[in-house]
Amino acid sequence: MSIVAQQQLFSWKNIEKLGDLERLNLVLEYIPDEEIIGILEKERKNGRDKYPVEPMWNTILAGVIYQHISIESLRRELRRNGELRELCGLEGAAGIDAVPTSSAYSRFLTNLMSHEEEINNMFDNLVNKITELLPDFGEMLAIDGKAISSLANGKKKDKTKLKDRRSDVDADWGKKEYKGKNKDETNYKKVVSWFGYKLHLVVDANYELPVEYKVTKASAAEQPVAHEILDDLNEKHPEIIKRCTILTGDKGYDTINLNTELYDEYGIKPVIDIRNLWKDGEETHLLPGKENIVYNYKGDVFCVCPASGVQRTMAYGGFEKERGTLKYMCPAKSYGITCAGCKKCPVKKSIRVDINIDRRVFTPIARSSYTWKRMYKKRTSVERVNSRIDVSFGFEKHYIRGQVKMQVRCGLALCIMLTMAYGRIKEDQKHLMRSLVKAAS
Repeated sequence: MSIVAQQQLFSWKNIEKLGDLERLNLVLEYIPDEEIIGILEKERKNGRDKYPVEPMWNTILAGVIYQHISIESLRRELRRNGELRELCGLEGAAGIDAVPTSSAYSRFLTNLMSHEEEINNMFDNLVNKITELLPDFGEMLAIDGKAISSLANGKKKDKTKLKDRRSDVDADWGKKEYKGKNKDETNYKKVVSWFGYKLHLVVDANYELPVEYKVTKASAAEQPVAHEILDDLNEKHPEIIKRCTILTGDKGYDTINLNTELYDEYGIKPVIDIRNLWKDGEETHLLPGKENIVYNYKGDVFCVCPASGVQRTMAYGGFEKERGTLKYMCPAKSYGITCAGCKKCPVKKSIRVDINIDRRVFTPIARSSYTWKRMYKKRTSVERVNSRIDVSFGFEKHYIRGQVKMQVRCGLALCIMLTMAYGRIKEDQKHLMRSLVKAAS
């Protein structure tokens, strides 16, 4: 099956066109929630069972799917919509009296927030299920950190006010800088700040589905969290690590350590954008051991003609895995260029560049190659997943307070995203890739 066809299978535009009850029914049928429901029921024991655990859990899932920003908003919809109450399993004969009270939801959510581990297990379970069904799931990954702004107040200096429910004492301030050039070649710099949290997300770049995540305070740097996520992914989903050949990310992940860990420990080729960290103001550096070969911070390699001093871009000849070197060939011989210093040039036909000269600049997929540029475009897959988290799962405006609650809420949203994809695979609707609205025949 082609990559294009695989992406059509998970067309979120089509998923969102499904009727509201159809989407919820898809999730309720395929989400592996037996563990968490069993634990919640066991904890209730002989307590009052006016509002059973499973129907209440189902309404929480409905609240996430339908982007309710508060429990009161969800309760109003349940009181209005009899079909929704019935699908969630609320007692039909009781009518609107079957809708749990605000206090009942408060107790249920307080208990649910103590089960972060079970939510994580459910997410991992879904990743494993999809990994088993899709032989190429995880072959190419993308990583990014997403800002989640909070509408809450920050920490109060007056400790007597720390219990104010409008405050979020776990959140803090994050900042991200964007640098580049305008069309007129002038430089620009944009700084974005937010108060809240950061969702660190790894997704399959072809299917646009999450495979690992972590919620931190907004100020957490992306590079160290990336190492943690890779270790977690290797421990929980070693099959994905074995399948993965490429991981792509933006400049926030540009470090020697991450590039080295990815390739040396996991055999994953990093396709990560690079920052200019050269402080000497030079545009090029001399390649060690070479008389007339220079390179820039973007990994472009040039030869300098010994006769005329003309600098030319060398032709990329591929990566030699056994040697750990990138091969570059003489531009005169590769492109048929007339070079006055050919006879004096020490390059002869080609040179090899050891990637250990600088693991940021030189990577197994050369930054100057068309392959690198094509693979880097896949990074936008994680941006699209982030967009769906905001738009389709209600994170643009929320009233979540506390890091544990945010971790659980993000986990639920990502579980629902995976469940929708898993449900379509199980329903064997590959012949309906362009329309996920119709039922399987």
